[in-house]
Amino acid sequence: MATSPREKNSHLDALSKRIVEELQRDGRRSFAAIGKAVELSEAAVRQRVRRMLEQGVMQIVAVTDPLTLGFRRQAMIGISAEGDLEAIAEQLSALPQAEYVVICAGSFDLLVEVLCEDDEQLISILNRDIRSIPGVRSTETFVYLRLAKQTYAWGAR
Repeated sequence: MATSPREKNSHLDALSKRIVEELQRDGRRSFAAIGKAVELSEAAVRQRVRRMLEQGVMQIVAVTDPLTLGFRRQAMIGISAEGDLEAIAEQLSALPQAEYVVICAGSFDLLVEVLCEDDEQLISILNRDIRSIPGVRSTETFVYLRLAKQTYAWGAR
């Protein structure tokens, strides 16, 4: 089985994993402060962070609470499809409301998490955008009622 470029570049040594853990605690920490915590120079931390960003190992982003930004509806949509799943995933990924797209095994072929302003926008995304993609056979929507836990601290363990 061929190894994807992402898999080839994603093997981190212990120091890089510690840097990721420090950034997960606070993505705004200075390279100097991270260097102190992991016992590396500021320049070495900067170089490792730059390399991990370039390789797509991580992103440094602001995590928001969708409700405070006016998004009232979040849902996971399970999609049963036929044909080229990668092509369908690419079209789903182009939707501005799609936050998460994965090709999977099991009851569904793809999962897409969407963030919507309201139920009307969710209906529109389902009917106009997702169900109109060639190869999409059916969808099942799981509407989020309350987010109980969301964490991003899993990557470096």
